[in-house]
Amino acid sequence: MEKIWLQSYPAEIPAEIDIDHIPSLVALFEDACKKFADKVAYISMGKEMTYRQLDDEARAFAGWLQSLGLKKGERVALMMPNLLQYPVALFGTLRAGCVVVNCNPLYTPRELEHQLKDSGAAAIVIVENFAHTLQQVLPTTAIRHVVVTPMGEMLGTVKGALVNLVVRHVKKLVPAWNIPVAINFASALAAGRRHGFQTVPLTQGDLAFLQYTGGTTGISKGAMLTHANIASNVTQAYNWIHPVVREGEEFIITALPLYHIFALTANCLTFLMIGARNLLIANPRDIPNFIKEWGKYPVTVFTGVNTLFNALLNHAEFSKLDFSTMRVTLGGGMAVQGPVAERWLKVTGTPLLQAYGLTETSPAATINPLDMKDFNGAIGLPISSTEVSIRDDIGVEVPLNQVGEICIRGPQVMKGYWQRPDETANVFHPDGFLRTGDMGYMDKKGFIFLVDRKKDMILVSGFNVYPNEVEEAVAMHPGVIDVAAIGVADEHSGEAVKIFVVRKDPTLNERALIEHCRTVLTGYKVPKHVEFRDDLPRTNVGKILRRALKEAA
Repeated sequence: MEKIWLQSYPAEIPAEIDIDHIPSLVALFEDACKKFADKVAYISMGKEMTYRQLDDEARAFAGWLQSLGLKKGERVALMMPNLLQYPVALFGTLRAGCVVVNCNPLYTPRELEHQLKDSGAAAIVIVENFAHTLQQVLPTTAIRHVVVTPMGEMLGTVKGALVNLVVRHVKKLVPAWNIPVAINFASALAAGRRHGFQTVPLTQGDLAFLQYTGGTTGISKGAMLTHANIASNVTQAYNWIHPVVREGEEFIITALPLYHIFALTANCLTFLMIGARNLLIANPRDIPNFIKEWGKYPVTVFTGVNTLFNALLNHAEFSKLDFSTMRVTLGGGMAVQGPVAERWLKVTGTPLLQAYGLTETSPAATINPLDMKDFNGAIGLPISSTEVSIRDDIGVEVPLNQVGEICIRGPQVMKGYWQRPDETANVFHPDGFLRTGDMGYMDKKGFIFLVDRKKDMILVSGFNVYPNEVEEAVAMHPGVIDVAAIGVADEHSGEAVKIFVVRKDPTLNERALIEHCRTVLTGYKVPKHVEFRDDLPRTNVGKILRRALKEAA
C-alpha cells in the first residue's frame, strides 16, 4: 500500500517500532516498578499505592497462583471494576506466566458461563458485588480456585471497613452469595508470600490476554493477544505521546474500566511505563462523585468515550474544575461527535483528540496528532508500523475519499480467536490485513475518517445512511443530551431512520427535531420516527447499544 499518510505524519514520531528491548510485559512492568519505585502508581478512593508496593503485592499474587500449581499458559479470570485489587491481580497473573481473561462485572450468568467455559479458566478473582452471578454458573466451569474480594479490601482497616459497610448495608449492592471454596484477596496474598515466587521465563510470542469481544461478527470470542501484540501497541502509543508527556510527572484519570482493552493498554500499561499517577474511578456513572474526585488532583491526561465526555459537560459542576494542568484528552471506543468536541475545548481549553482501534488490534491503530487544536472529525493517522487499507466487499482497495471497510495490518494485530480457526480465517484477508467491520475512508493527507459499523448501516431507498452522521446532526440541537439512530422496516423505502433522544429541553418535540434535521441532512437521511427516552442502553464503557434499541423497536 502506498503510504501517502507519511506526508502529514508527525516528524518526531518513528515510522517503525522496535520492541526487542521488551521481552515480555512482565519485563516492562518490573522495569517501571524499579525506575519509579517510590512514586505513586495508583490512587483509589483516597488510598495510594506506590510502584514498590504494587511490585510487592503482584509478586505475592503470583506466588499464590504458583502455590495452587497453576502453570504457564493457564487462564485466570478477573472480574472487578477499577479497584487496587485489579492491577495487583493483573500483573501477578502475568508474572506467574498465566493468561489474563478479563470479565465484565455486569455480565449475566449466561454471558459469564460462556466466557469461563470457553477460556477454560482455572481461577477467578471477583468483587463480592457479583459473586452471586458466579455462584450460579460455577459448577459448569473449570474454575477450581475463587477469590472473592470486597470493594474496600485494599483501602486500609478503617476506610476499607467504612466502604464495605456502605456498599453492603447502605447501598445494598451485595446480593447474598455462597461459594464455600472462596477466599478473600488478603488471604491469597498472604499465602503467596509464604509460598514465595519463582520467575517464569516468558517470550514475546506467549499469550498474555484472552480479551473477549463480539468481534466483527458473531458470538463473544477470545482475541488472543500475545506479549508482543501488547508490547507493540504500548510502544506505538508511547511513540505518539512521547513528545508531550513527562516521565514520572503525569497524572491520568482512569474512568473507563481497566478490563476493557482501551484503558488496559492506554491507561494501565502505557502510562505505567512512564511512571504516571493513575486515579482509579470505580463507578464513572456516578458523575457527581467522579467530578468531586477529579477536583482533588492536578490531572494532566484524560481518556474517555463520547458519552462520558458528554455526561461530564452536561453536569453544572464540571465547568468549575481547574483545568490548568490538563494537556491531553483522548477519545476512543466510539465516534466522538463534533458538537461534544467543540464544547470540550471551550470548557477545558484542551482539544479532544480522536483515536481508533478495536480489541483485535490491542487496540490502537490510528491516532490524531497531539498538536492539533481543532476537531477535524478524523480518527487519526496510522500509528508506527501500522498499515491501513480501505477495501470493498471483495477485498480490493478503493480510491481516496471513497468509503470502504477499514482493514489493518501491524504487529499489534491479534494472533487470532481462541479455539476458532474458522472465525480467524473469516476476519483476515489473505495478505494479513484484518477486516474491522468498520466503514471509513482515507483523505489525500492520509487521515482516516470513520463512517460507521458496516452492520449498522441503514438502507433507505437504496441509499446508504450511517447512524453516526444522523446522530451528530441531531446532537447539534441545543435541546438534546444524547441520541441514537437505527434503521426500522418501512413499506415504502425498505428502511427508515428512527432516532431515540434524551432531552435537555423538556419542551422539545418531534416536529421541531425533524425540522432541525432537515436543515443539516439530505432528505433521505432525515429521521422519520422519533422516540424520547429518559436514558439509552449502554455497554460497560458507555457505548450506546443500538442492537438493544433495534430489538425493542
